[in-house]
Amino acid sequence: MAHDAPELKISQFEGPLDLLCHLIEKNKIDIYDIPIAEITDQYISYLSSLQELNLELASDFLLMASTLLHIKSRMLLPQRQRDSRDSELDPREELVLRLLEYRRCRTLAADLKNRHEQYRDTMLKLPEPPARLDLNMQPDPGRLNWDLFLEACDHMSRRNRARFQDQRAGLTQILRREKVSLKDKMRQIWRAIAAKSRVFFSELYPAGQASRAEQVTGFLALLELLRLNRIRVRQEHAFDVIMIEKNPVQTGDEAILESNLATLEVEEKAYD
Repeated sequence: MAHDAPELKISQFEGPLDLLCHLIEKNKIDIYDIPIAEITDQYISYLSSLQELNLELASDFLLMASTLLHIKSRMLLPQRQRDSRDSELDPREELVLRLLEYRRCRTLAADLKNRHEQYRDTMLKLPEPPARLDLNMQPDPGRLNWDLFLEACDHMSRRNRARFQDQRAGLTQILRREKVSLKDKMRQIWRAIAAKSRVFFSELYPAGQASRAEQVTGFLALLELLRLNRIRVRQEHAFDVIMIEKNPVQTGDEAILESNLATLEVEEKAYD
């Protein structure tokens, strides 16, 4: 090996920590309980096996050898004398930490080397913007309407506050039952579209004013008028407003509707 080589390799080992890790793995030793005397003897035997040792390049190995001899001498001291000399619990602790750090760095280096060999021939290309490819970006028709979303959140918040408020004011609702006539709701819808030609369902039964029973019965009346082919209903999107208008094919006034209602058999429901 040349004198100006950047790395020192002794028996295929790079650095003293690499040689120590090899000895520990070869002897299947617990790194947290190193028999320092045995490892020191094996380490020095590796250095002694070299026929020619360049002190300039092997200084790290010799420094580690002196460190191991120092730890070995401290481990050979009697327990009482060792405790009186310093307060460290285990002289091997610093060496163990250095070995663990070296193992971690060696594992990371091996991983980086494998990634380099795997991806060194990979060519990456950033995606082209749509304008450079002559693509026209169309807006998403189903984009969230923030105004409606915030309004729905506020409505849900008000419903939750009303649900968990003091229930004593609503105890009378348990004893009272509301009876809603389906035929009356059909007449109400018919009169509304006769006066305005078209009307929204939310105008007839506002969410904050009409009771739930009125809203449900009104919707059933709407379906019944559709079945009789008396009205037409439009709704552009799901959960959108419902527009009601008179069917232009049908002719006649409220008297014809009353004749239809007379023959209509429906059961009046009572709602809690």
